[in-house]
Amino acid sequence: MAIVIAGSMLSCNETGEKAERARNGNEINEPAGKVAPAIKNGIMTPEVLYSFGRVGEATLSPDKSHLVYPVTYVSIPQNKTNAELFIMKSDGSDKKQLTITNTQESNPQWIEGGKKIAFLSNETGSSQIWSINPDGGGMRQLSDLKEEIEGFAFSPDGKKVLFIKRVKTAVTAPDRYPDLPGASGRVIDDLMYKHWDQWVESVPHPFVADVAGNKLTNVRDLLGDEPYEAPLAPFGGMEQLAWSPDSKIIAYTSRKKTGKEYSLSTNSDIYFYELATGRTRNMTDGMEGYDTNPQFSPDGTKLAWQSMERDGYESDKNRLFVMDLATGTKSYITESFDYNTDAFTWDDENTLYLVASVEGTSQIYAADVTTRELKPITRGDYDYLSVTTGNGNLIASRQSLSQPTELYAVDIATGDATELSFENRDILARLRMGKVERRHIETTDGKQMLTWVVYPPDFDSTKTYPALLYCQGGPQSMVSQFWSYRWNLQMMAANGYIVVAPNRRGLPGFGQEWLEQISGDYGGQNMKDYLSAIDALAKEPFVDEEHLGCTGASYGGFSVYWLAGNHGGRFKAFLSHAGIFNLEAQYLETEEMWFANWDMGGPYWDKSNATAQRTYENSPHRFVDKWDTPIMITHGELDYRILASQGMMAFNAAQLRDIPSRMLIFPDENHWISKPQNGILFQREFFRWFDHWLKTDHAAEK
Repeated sequence: MAIVIAGSMLSCNETGEKAERARNGNEINEPAGKVAPAIKNGIMTPEVLYSFGRVGEATLSPDKSHLVYPVTYVSIPQNKTNAELFIMKSDGSDKKQLTITNTQESNPQWIEGGKKIAFLSNETGSSQIWSINPDGGGMRQLSDLKEEIEGFAFSPDGKKVLFIKRVKTAVTAPDRYPDLPGASGRVIDDLMYKHWDQWVESVPHPFVADVAGNKLTNVRDLLGDEPYEAPLAPFGGMEQLAWSPDSKIIAYTSRKKTGKEYSLSTNSDIYFYELATGRTRNMTDGMEGYDTNPQFSPDGTKLAWQSMERDGYESDKNRLFVMDLATGTKSYITESFDYNTDAFTWDDENTLYLVASVEGTSQIYAADVTTRELKPITRGDYDYLSVTTGNGNLIASRQSLSQPTELYAVDIATGDATELSFENRDILARLRMGKVERRHIETTDGKQMLTWVVYPPDFDSTKTYPALLYCQGGPQSMVSQFWSYRWNLQMMAANGYIVVAPNRRGLPGFGQEWLEQISGDYGGQNMKDYLSAIDALAKEPFVDEEHLGCTGASYGGFSVYWLAGNHGGRFKAFLSHAGIFNLEAQYLETEEMWFANWDMGGPYWDKSNATAQRTYENSPHRFVDKWDTPIMITHGELDYRILASQGMMAFNAAQLRDIPSRMLIFPDENHWISKPQNGILFQREFFRWFDHWLKTDHAAEK
């Protein structure tokens, strides 16, 4: 049941006290909210980690005086999350909580010139559009569709709304045979029948409707009866659609392919849909890779978007392009910039601000559309995640290895950042974080590799500590100043470990050559990079080289399996989550074939393909005969990217070889671990495993 405080919002202290009283009274139906977790000796535990409020992206009011943003809270007892809306002045003052519910409020945006705030809520059982006054009153439902709305954006003139909902594309057994209404079997005739964690029986489509009072009218599907997805599943949202400033055109992202053709290609395009005529135009025809995230310039004369060059390469350089809509001329804004564009926003018709992954951090840059010159705005060991223009400054979200995401005002001239949200100030003030150090380690081929080293709180150089090598997934995702609720390096350090996190070959932020080296070289140079990093730290007198561990997920999990058979006795314990164990099986089990073809080099049956054959010869399952070290395996059974059978094969191999081993399997999780109690279970078992093998001597047991 929603609690609406009409006309008088609760202060943050009041709402936090109310939520805390509810939890102390075991009122499990009360909304999850801010808590004051028990913290002993300033050490982070899984329960403390899950007590942080998770701050979402902020939206600035039209007059730039206020910010509205969501915060997600976790209830471990209720095993669920709860997202609420907050509002504050753009200088961070007068912070108030807009909603207190046990449902989810998200995607806030200003409408009616700033008089109201629209948002998504599942208050009535499905995700629909609601609105509320900035003072917390007047909450009402605006849409009442049968299907869930996954995202929305009002037109600049306020007369229409663009939104995403799913449309059915699969013919089920009961559809074909009405006399078998209970039949659950799926009849499949083509590829791409599963994706990440879902059977592909529906796809997202963009819809547009007129806004009439408390309901939507004249609803139409921009793709009509086309069976394509827009935005791109499973991660695409409203950032892949955009209104033109005059409200006459909608730009959307789509890969107009299905089945096998879809599974082999990353070629998406930006399309313009003209509302007056219903005409659709492909604006990026001939550009062969991912083209995504269109944004019109404020005056409507230009379009900016992110673009990858090569079809089939999902980790190609993410370039920033701008098109002059009068002439159709395209300009490659970041051509001289050897880094990805991760996010961007327009300032005026000649200036863009972008977020880029550079040298182990993510920073904000200003781009001049005319000269294509880029100027760095921010600096420091942080990850900026999003950016929008404020009142003479920038509003950005930022995190680091030592702090979860918060909102900041950034001075454009100096790059200085001032925190605004302070959502987690109270918890952080009670924790002791370990020192985070930049190290450049020489690799076997003479390169310098940035490696983050995180030390335990109150580190004493006269003592020795066990160490954990953290292997990154992706495989092409930078080891940055990221804050994670599963792979939290500070929590590993808080448990008495020195954490070694290398930016090995194949990661962005260090130029295209460094990034692309990994493709077709699984088990190659990047594995040597890992060993170089752990060897360098093992030489330090404060590292116990007899108690080294290794862990990672996805490609990091693959790395763990590979190193288990090729580590030369360095490690005393391994833990792999959602890792690839058998590359030949993975080629035929995964869904996005473009990824397997590009990174593995092609199918294992192509004996004439030297790259592919080298890949499969380096599959971790081929080195099981060399396994000699305790290993723990975790996996989710809803993981369709890397099937749980990969983890089961690895565990069975370890058991058959009498290797001390343990498996933690989640029947209700996908490639990640999303449910709070499962997350706590993972962390407890993670440290129970490593503490057992790395904090005492088990030579005889092994």
